[in-house]
Amino acid sequence: MDQVPLPTPPQSPLPSQPVVSETSPATPAVAPTSFGPTICPRCHFPVKPEYYYCPNCGAKLSEPPLPTGLVDQLLLYAFSLILPWIVYLAITKWQGIKYLRASSSRARQIGLIALILLVASSIVFFWLSTVWIQGTIQSSLNDVNNINSFGSGL
Repeated sequence: MDQVPLPTPPQSPLPSQPVVSETSPATPAVAPTSFGPTICPRCHFPVKPEYYYCPNCGAKLSEPPLPTGLVDQLLLYAFSLILPWIVYLAITKWQGIKYLRASSSRARQIGLIALILLVASSIVFFWLSTVWIQGTIQSSLNDVNNINSFGSGL
């Protein structure tokens, strides 16, 4: 079987290509070019600029955008509303932080709405908890007073 050799990465970048540092996690791992495929920094496999992961080795090339569809928004908002009710056990699963830190203004807006819903539902949760606890204490005190007044009538 004939094997086609993979292209080797260029020794020096062209002036039109930005230099990508492999130590900087904030920059994408692949330098985007306007004239064809780029090269995976891990396995040197040619990849398209729009790829988020290398199809050969699976290396993360760039950060995929966050979904901003209606269903994704509704799920995030619903989770923001019920999160205090499950006593913050799943705080690590809340995606609102990712949306707040996104580069897209649409994603940041969705994250802000989710944060507002989370804070509002937390306030309602704590208020209802306080009212319930106060009601339970008052009911217990009334029961104790009723027992004392019943016993004094004998």
